[in-house]
Amino acid sequence: MKLTKKQKEIVKSTDLKKDYKITEAVALIKKHAKAKFDESVDIAINLGVDPKHADQVVRGTVSLPNGTGKTVRVLVIAKSEKKQEAIDAGAEHVGFEDYLKKIQEGWTDIDVIIAAPDTMSELGKLGKILGPRGLMPNPKSGTVTPNIGQAVKEVKAGKIDFRVDKNGTVHSSIGKASFDEQSLVENITTFINMIIKLKPAASKGTYIKGITLSSTMGPGIKIDKTLTDIKTAA
Repeated sequence: MKLTKKQKEIVKSTDLKKDYKITEAVALIKKHAKAKFDESVDIAINLGVDPKHADQVVRGTVSLPNGTGKTVRVLVIAKSEKKQEAIDAGAEHVGFEDYLKKIQEGWTDIDVIIAAPDTMSELGKLGKILGPRGLMPNPKSGTVTPNIGQAVKEVKAGKIDFRVDKNGTVHSSIGKASFDEQSLVENITTFINMIIKLKPAASKGTYIKGITLSSTMGPGIKIDKTLTDIKTAA
């Protein structure tokens, strides 16, 4: 297969079979991110869990110290007394029955939905639309809460939720290639520490089986899963 100039450069400077320290991997990610747009930096962590068993599902939220670099479009489903709180916190869309109708008609042009608890009986009826898109609010992810303003601010500041997929892998975007190296390292270590903290008691054997970093247009770079260059959570 004929390689492009960029691919030849990557092959020459990167050993794709090697396990790199996080700081080394971040430097390589930034070096190879030369697209005309600001590439996302993504992480994939393969875990020694069986998601078919409820007691081995790894799911949670984490606030990245340096944000994700993305503009998060937030819809707040709330009744009148909570609407101004949501607007003041920076939510792009705020409403109740009007937005339930828009979603029913097929509108889902948002990234996160935050809902007041007293709206879930109605919003829950739209599960077939929102569920497959990962938009259904959930108390465990902090998106069903009476503290609407705080939830909006946290999401805007870089709070993300994640869940292991059927193959035992957790995927997430953890920043942009334009971030400085230290900011990316801080986001990555924060994310990994949270995954370690959430290790299910039912998980036996090796928990962290593999970690890969990549940019939107770049190759996957393997991380040394001994994680000796970060302070892990107990």
